[in-house]
Amino acid sequence: MKLFRRLVAVISFAVCVSGLLQQASLSFTQGSSGLQLTGNGVKSQIILDGNDWPGVIRTANDLAMDFGRVMGTNATVELVNNTIIEPMPLTSNGGATIIAGTIGNSSFIDYLISAQKINVSQIQGQWESFSSQVVSNPVPGLDSALVIAGSDKRGSIYGMYDISEQIGVSPWYWFADVAPKNQSAIYAMNMTKIQGPPSVKYRGLFINDEQPALTNWVNENYPMGEYGPGFNHDFYSHVFELLLRLRANYLWPAEWNSMFNVDDPLNEPTADMYGIVQGTSHTEPLMRATKEQSLFLNGIWSWTENQANVTTFMEVGAERAAPYECVYTMGMRGLGDTASPTLNASELEQIITVEQQILRKTFNTSDITNIPQMWCLYKEVGGYFQQGLSVPDEITLIWADDNWGNNQRLPISNETSRAGGAGVYYHFDYVGTPRDYKWINTIQLQKTWEQMHLAYERDAQTIWIVNVGDLKTLEVPINHFFDMAYDMPAMSSPDSTLNWLVQWAEREFGSAAANATAIAMNTYGMLAGRRKFELVDPSTYSVNNYNEAQNVLTEWSDLVNQAQEIYSSLPAVSQPSFFELLLQPALSGYTLHQIHITAAMNSVYAEQRRTSANTLAQQALNAFNQDHAITQRYHTILNGKWNHILDQTHLGYDYWQQPERNTLPPIAYVQTMETSLAGNMGVSVEASNGSVPGDSNYNVALSNDTLVLPPMDPYGPATRYIDIYSRGTGSFTYTVNTTGISWLTATPSTGTLSAATNHTDQRVLLSIDWAGAPNGSNIVFIPITSSDDYGNYGAPQVNLPVNKTSVPASFHGFVESDATLSMEAEHTSANTSTANASYAVIPSYGRTLSGVTLMPVTAASQTAPHGPVLQYSFYAFSNVSNANVTVYVGPSLNTIPARPLKYALSIDDGPIATVQPCPTYMLGSLPNAWNGAVANAVWANSSTVAVTPGSHTLNLWALEPALVFQKIVVDLGGVRASYLGPPESMRV
Repeated sequence: MKLFRRLVAVISFAVCVSGLLQQASLSFTQGSSGLQLTGNGVKSQIILDGNDWPGVIRTANDLAMDFGRVMGTNATVELVNNTIIEPMPLTSNGGATIIAGTIGNSSFIDYLISAQKINVSQIQGQWESFSSQVVSNPVPGLDSALVIAGSDKRGSIYGMYDISEQIGVSPWYWFADVAPKNQSAIYAMNMTKIQGPPSVKYRGLFINDEQPALTNWVNENYPMGEYGPGFNHDFYSHVFELLLRLRANYLWPAEWNSMFNVDDPLNEPTADMYGIVQGTSHTEPLMRATKEQSLFLNGIWSWTENQANVTTFMEVGAERAAPYECVYTMGMRGLGDTASPTLNASELEQIITVEQQILRKTFNTSDITNIPQMWCLYKEVGGYFQQGLSVPDEITLIWADDNWGNNQRLPISNETSRAGGAGVYYHFDYVGTPRDYKWINTIQLQKTWEQMHLAYERDAQTIWIVNVGDLKTLEVPINHFFDMAYDMPAMSSPDSTLNWLVQWAEREFGSAAANATAIAMNTYGMLAGRRKFELVDPSTYSVNNYNEAQNVLTEWSDLVNQAQEIYSSLPAVSQPSFFELLLQPALSGYTLHQIHITAAMNSVYAEQRRTSANTLAQQALNAFNQDHAITQRYHTILNGKWNHILDQTHLGYDYWQQPERNTLPPIAYVQTMETSLAGNMGVSVEASNGSVPGDSNYNVALSNDTLVLPPMDPYGPATRYIDIYSRGTGSFTYTVNTTGISWLTATPSTGTLSAATNHTDQRVLLSIDWAGAPNGSNIVFIPITSSDDYGNYGAPQVNLPVNKTSVPASFHGFVESDATLSMEAEHTSANTSTANASYAVIPSYGRTLSGVTLMPVTAASQTAPHGPVLQYSFYAFSNVSNANVTVYVGPSLNTIPARPLKYALSIDDGPIATVQPCPTYMLGSLPNAWNGAVANAVWANSSTVAVTPGSHTLNLWALEPALVFQKIVVDLGGVRASYLGPPESMRV
């Protein structure tokens, strides 16, 4: 409900904005002033100077077609080549005119500036900025025109694509098939809009790990190249256009089996014509692809053994790229994205010196400070830097995350003043330990926000590059990433992701579906972000404790139902894109969890010798087949446009690398033609794998026919369950005997089960009328009888511990139940702030509810007990001298080595325990327990405290910013194994 209220609060703003997070300058209804651009017989023409940048002219043609996409008739594009100051007279031919151009490259724009028709002082000389405004009598022959002036070529391009987005053409109209929104008329408001410069200078994506999915798709849609797959300019033109529509500008092209600069000689000039800044990945210095190192280098890729040939090889790359706008990758790694076995810090300094000499020679200049250069501190390379490697000041340092979306290091002290600045290499896709993740979207946007907001505030603002794998299936996180990179101040609030989601959903699917779509997408991010799909297996979620596995599956099922309802409500033209962006991920996520959880239940049921184990085996197989059916559905939509995009295997991992074929988890069958030695009836209880009558490895003792339920009390679950089931070939009638216990109810208390029917299992719920229950602690003995015999064993019995506890009426807070306290970090009883730091909630961050973090992220280190504190009131009934307090925090790393992430806690005024969740590590390596932290999506650390009966306050201090609390669990002796931890305790 809280999330719904948050989203309703932002949608009222979102429906007014067509350009995502940007100021509206167009309207679909006529106001008191402004200019009608199209509709009701009015047709637009776009006028440019033919001497403007080719990419600007190309974009004008896109804009003209975008008008056609929403209005049914394209605008026209007119190019006028003038060399005199005042343009030749123009006529509007009865239509509306848009004049677009670049300052210094368009005689129209320069004339309007000199004639003081437009004021460009706020954008002139700025990076990638534009202004747009309706101008009266702009040139002879025109009464008025919408004038778009760009500070540079991409400023002009973004200005025109801003119009495209506002009129209803999504940047994803081709790559995600988002249907343009039909309009009847479009008006330019009588206002001046200024946009830019962007928050981050270079904003790009890296197409990586592109096999099998994208490579198979490319091979089907484009001719093979001389050296491999057809990653040619026809393919890349779609990528270039997408980047520019998303207000991005930078590309690391596909790496593994392609060579951007070789596979198609038109790739480089086409990228430059579009206006894309070209680059290469962290392992490809001076614009030469990884594959080139094997094919075209004379000798081996080793600086120690082959320096002269490696130098010549790099020279070719610099010379080849010199005509184009590039960011040059510096440094060197081993062959094929590996650490070099011979390089050291001293040699890397030498390599960078040689690379800069190559750039001086290539550009015939001694001053290369204005030639963009970057060095990515990826994996072992960061270790060289920490060892004291000296890097020229003009080279941008790109700090790499840990491949799992956690920044390892960010600028500190004097690094923030480097001329080259700093950047971030981030991952939405990865191949490596602890597990590949490259099937479909598993990115939680709130985590991306938290990490990239931190990077921005810590002055990593020159380059943001994100590894996007195949690009397809990661559309939403890509869009979110680029919107932050373009305008981080607009997304500075911890709850900005919810606002962004509503606006994104409104743009793609319309205002009627926006709120529901945003909620569903937000839910998907949390469910998928709990654990990468590739890491989920039958052991992930507990099938016995806290109903965890079933609750998780229900969450996924509910999401599918929500997504399907939205899908069905949309017009047919919008359904393919909704399927690609949300319905298919939801269906696939649900089905994958259904496979693993059903297989897990099958294993337990088989151990208990239930007849229904075989039913679950078939259900797991059915879900396995459904996984394939969903893939085929995706591959056949829109006449097979995206065939192969879901080729990536995702079931059957047994180590970090992908399986070669999807494989069903192990399933077991019981022999249904025979009856158990203990008779037809079996009994099991919540939180146990045991089965009675008869022997089981999980029972209380050998030949003991008693099972014990977890305790019940007024502050815990309203019910506990007993499962009664068939273990034979016949039928039987069971009875759960609560005679004489008026306050205890078993539902249903009796029934008939049969192996010959579908009714083989019955879950019996136990509930208590606490008003009639006896005070104190008691054990209820519940006999369970069968109309059949019990083989060689006795009748089973279930014991139920009952604790009738109560707290004072004056108490408000969490209450112990089942010797457990579980508290979501957001649900404080109180929290304090100082003049320089306070706590903020990041809604929907993490695995269960939200995150709580210290703001601003640039705050100084805090101390306990003097810093801001989160306080949680709780009431305990247990007396435990060594209770464990486990604090779940986000899997963030220590981005300031001298200030590792820490928190402190205490009970009441007791001793303060200080905890460092992320161990200290050297850059170039990863901390101990990192594999578990990123796999589980949390650091979980425990401290020992003493707890006595009564009311207490748990105090929790973040001692460093960038630490995000999710959940606190106090184990008083009752916490049972689970992935997400115990559900939140009752608050009174």
